[in-house]
Amino acid sequence: MTRRGAILASAAPFLAAGANLPFELSVEAYIFMQYAQSLKRQLSGVLDEVFPMARAAGFRDIELNQAFFVPAIKDRVLKLLHEQSLRMPSVYVGGPVHEKEGADRTIAQALEIGRLCQTFGCKAVVNNPDPKPKDEPKTDGELAVEAASLNRMGRALSEAGLALRIHHHTPQLENNAREWRFILKNTDPELVGICVDADWAYQGGFDPLAFLQDVGRRLQEIHVRSSKNKLWLEDLEDSDIDYYKIAAYVRQQHLHPLIVVELAYRPATPITRPLAEDLRISRLYAERVFGIAPNASSVH
Repeated sequence: MTRRGAILASAAPFLAAGANLPFELSVEAYIFMQYAQSLKRQLSGVLDEVFPMARAAGFRDIELNQAFFVPAIKDRVLKLLHEQSLRMPSVYVGGPVHEKEGADRTIAQALEIGRLCQTFGCKAVVNNPDPKPKDEPKTDGELAVEAASLNRMGRALSEAGLALRIHHHTPQLENNAREWRFILKNTDPELVGICVDADWAYQGGFDPLAFLQDVGRRLQEIHVRSSKNKLWLEDLEDSDIDYYKIAAYVRQQHLHPLIVVELAYRPATPITRPLAEDLRISRLYAERVFGIAPNASSVH
């Protein structure tokens, strides 16, 4: 039996009882921003297309970011979420947290958007601490402010009935993940949960599974995307990132992370299908690998 076959065999009882698994599946809306750019339109020019597209691809849950809540389009976004019966278990609100004034603004925005999204079942705000210009390393003092700011944000969100999940790109992984390790060591696990992006861990030179293991029981969300030789693929599929191993690990550890499909294209990414089809294929792959039962109202 192959290694992958063995992993799948060990997961068979979970797959058979997929409806009882704790995993939820969502889709990240960043790809819709890229979609608008590819059509040379503003985000506002594709809203009426992309929300039905996510629903038609079989997703019931979506993770939006603050670009969808600017005053010019916020009301349309909320209307489309209602019309498409889309839920939002998490929302992404980035921003600086390494200096107090910027952190105050980020915390205020996270609270405002998080509360707005609670109508759609939102339970958590995902924050990626902004890097400094040109990805300049943060000083020890700035990292101390960052950790304190994340604790403040986590406390404020908790009081509003929301959790905080910290995400990363590659700037946080420079110098053997100095910033990321500082966050893990110097924030309160009761206030600051973790959202691991498996592909960004891979892009930063880390084994995604080992990266997850370092996070331990603070893991609350995983962003999943596929790459080969560091090049993003058009859909979620077998690649350099072994999601079968990741799925087996979270099951064995009895972790309950939200699984978020986050497609993204680089200029060199071969695009062979419409985005709607890539989304559908990616949902089916995630359901199969993580043993997630398709929602009864999903489109197949």
